[in-house]
Amino acid sequence: MPKVKVPRKSTTIDMTAMCDVAFLLLSFFILTTKFKPSETLAVVTPSSVANKVAEQKDMAMVTIDKDGKVFLSFSDDAPKQEVIETVNSLRNLGLTDAEMKNFAKGPFVGVPFSQLKSYLQQPIDNWPKISSPGIPVTDTANNEMVDWMRAVATAFQGTKMNLLLKGDNASKYPTFKGVTDAFKKNDLMKFGMITNPSGVPVGTDLYRDNLNRAAGQKVEE
Repeated sequence: MPKVKVPRKSTTIDMTAMCDVAFLLLSFFILTTKFKPSETLAVVTPSSVANKVAEQKDMAMVTIDKDGKVFLSFSDDAPKQEVIETVNSLRNLGLTDAEMKNFAKGPFVGVPFSQLKSYLQQPIDNWPKISSPGIPVTDTANNEMVDWMRAVATAFQGTKMNLLLKGDNASKYPTFKGVTDAFKKNDLMKFGMITNPSGVPVGTDLYRDNLNRAAGQKVEE
């Protein structure tokens, strides 16, 4: 007796639910993703093999751009109000309360003390558009960063401070020396350098040390 052939039917999969889930996930990532904001001070940092991430809390950072201009900025939780009050007292700048509050809200400062009052009178949104000459540091007789660092050390007294130095790869040594001299004169001997992380060159001592360290860990395991 011949076998009865069962008719074949095409298999259909309803993709509606999967498409709904995919679009929901896509919408979620679009709405929740935070893009990195463009840097106000464009600096091309030198490369290094360091892998430690710089602290972003309780932070005071000195930035040197490619033209050797020096800027000072702080994290949002830093005592910026105390910094500007100390500077105002040290240099007898005659800043008003409104001007000092403007400093505490602003992104950075990069002008000599002689221009600071007029600078702080500008709307904060205009600061990145102003062609700032930078804080003078190369003249040993008038290194204004010394007073800025004195004010910073005073404001952070009794609390932890993360002092960072971020320099452009094209910046010159005299500017860097002027900044570090200001650190030393205020006994700020510990600071971090912001660099662009890169791989360890093959064949270097650090490369061999890393290999030996990795081999030791495998043996212990």
